[in-house]
Amino acid sequence: MDDFVIREWNRIAISAVARRGYFAVAVSGGKTPVSLFRKLSEADGKLPWDKTHLFLVDERIVPYSHPDSNWGMLSATLVKPAGIPAENCHPILVEDPLPEISAARYEKDIMHFFGSRPKDVPAFDLVLLGIGEDGHTASLFPGNQAVRESKHLVAAVILDDARHARITLTLPAINRAGNVLALVSGKSKAGIVKRVLLQRDRHLPATLVNPVAGDLIFVLDREAAAELPVDMTREITVERDYLQRP
Repeated sequence: MDDFVIREWNRIAISAVARRGYFAVAVSGGKTPVSLFRKLSEADGKLPWDKTHLFLVDERIVPYSHPDSNWGMLSATLVKPAGIPAENCHPILVEDPLPEISAARYEKDIMHFFGSRPKDVPAFDLVLLGIGEDGHTASLFPGNQAVRESKHLVAAVILDDARHARITLTLPAINRAGNVLALVSGKSKAGIVKRVLLQRDRHLPATLVNPVAGDLIFVLDREAAAELPVDMTREITVERDYLQRP
């Protein structure tokens, strides 16, 4: 999985830099991409880090030093090892106790970076997503009002007392990306992958990821793809690990 994603990352980055001088990518946290980020950080000299601008797909409202912080994980596995310039890093600020204020600030940061007018929707070159066992993606959870957000690029997500409040990119922001890669691994995800890719269950936020003009590729390991029919696969490798949804 990682090697394929690195090849795609490199291809998209080189194309973006050649076209307009920079590469804008938004990445997710969690356990699945950790090995990917470490491998990316080792590709020193091969990737245009000085022209790469790194954003987060979502973040928990916790200090960056907290083990649940996506930026904390990303900083340790990719930003520092790869030497990505600080001015190219766009973490979600978590100091304010009101998630709505953090969301508004992050949206402003994105709009400012892309030089967008109020009615414009900026387009990331690449968005890396994961999918949870409940069908959530980014921090868009089934039944949460953030899934229905249509006016803003960023939303605050309040769940329950057992889970941290979060900030997330919304579907309008995700679906404007030029490329979206959804990374999914493990046997526990096989059922939800089937519901997203085969049954197209629109109650699941992951099913609603559908780029307006970009490409969407699901990058699955064998276990995550176990409940899918073979004829759904696009054979990029003999392992049939990668699927592209039409």
